[in-house]
Amino acid sequence: MALSQSALSELLEAFRAGDGVDMIRESVRMVLQELVEFEATGVIGAERYQRTEDRVTERNGTRPKLLATKAGDVQIRIPKLRKGSFFPSILEPRRRIDQALYAVVMEAYVHGISTRSVDDLVVALGADSGISKSEVSRVCAQLDQTVGAFRTRPLDHTAFPYIYLDATYLHVRNKPGKGGQVVSMAVVVATGIAADGAREVLGLDVGDSEDETFWRGFLLSLKQRGLTGVRLVISDQHAGLVAALTRCFQGAAHQRCRVHFARNLLAHIPKTHADMVAAVFRTIFAQPDPDAVSKAWEDVRDQLARSFPKVGPLMDDAKTEVLAFTGFPQAHWRKIWSTNPLSVNRWARPADFSSAMVCSTMACRRWSASTSTSSPGRSVTNAW
Repeated sequence: MALSQSALSELLEAFRAGDGVDMIRESVRMVLQELVEFEATGVIGAERYQRTEDRVTERNGTRPKLLATKAGDVQIRIPKLRKGSFFPSILEPRRRIDQALYAVVMEAYVHGISTRSVDDLVVALGADSGISKSEVSRVCAQLDQTVGAFRTRPLDHTAFPYIYLDATYLHVRNKPGKGGQVVSMAVVVATGIAADGAREVLGLDVGDSEDETFWRGFLLSLKQRGLTGVRLVISDQHAGLVAALTRCFQGAAHQRCRVHFARNLLAHIPKTHADMVAAVFRTIFAQPDPDAVSKAWEDVRDQLARSFPKVGPLMDDAKTEVLAFTGFPQAHWRKIWSTNPLSVNRWARPADFSSAMVCSTMACRRWSASTSTSSPGRSVTNAW
């Protein structure tokens, strides 16, 4: 049962308005509803509106049922029959639908579509007959439709002066099936901050974080969806990203993440002096105005270069980008001088997501989309 155009429009409007849409919970609801419809079809002997000699009764509307699951409360519709009664076996008392159904959805997200795995989990729900391959494919297609709607929704509803670009790395099979190689790929996420402080996940993709072509395609896709008003892009110093920014966001400044730069700086410092150098470097960002910040940078540069000559050229080359935040309102400085406030590494890799786990590229997109909207404040919230 594919999502209707009206359902897609409602979902997109909820994403845009920031109504707390939880993609995991919505996916659990869709999968559960599909399983109920599948079982009802077997009892009735025909699908909705289908003419067949095997039909033994007809549908007579639905009744709502609110369920508490691990993903949160979900409401499903249980078909009513003109003759006889129907109650889904997977909803019978003492069925552990909250854990098992959640596992079904996450299996589909993380490992990709595996009919055998999903069938085994559906049996665990209490449906001893399992589920057909075609039904698994139809359920997972709905999940991909929801993720696709989120990834391609229009972005022209407001301007986003600040854009954060961050990445985390996962082991990905670059081709489906056994022929593909397992490689490390970046899950990149773009997060926008509107003028009123509203924060929204704008887009995500999987690719090579050092490849300019990948970054250019990703950034252009955001612009094609209506992204406008970008004045500052906050990110790490990925070579491909920096090159792509000059082409895709001409006129916008680039804020090099101060945290990532500090790590690069400390790589040239002996470990015995690392704490001292880190403390001195932090004094730059404690200054009250742009001129004081610039002067502090030069003072720290000269102080460190006397003992560590490699630091001088490094700080000279990075000054403009690391201090780009000083050209914006001081009230925003702490939020825009690094990617840490919105770091994808804080939420895109859950505690039970092993670094050794291998998944497909599509599964990575499903997972990153779901985690982008699966908790309050991750989809749309206030950044200030």
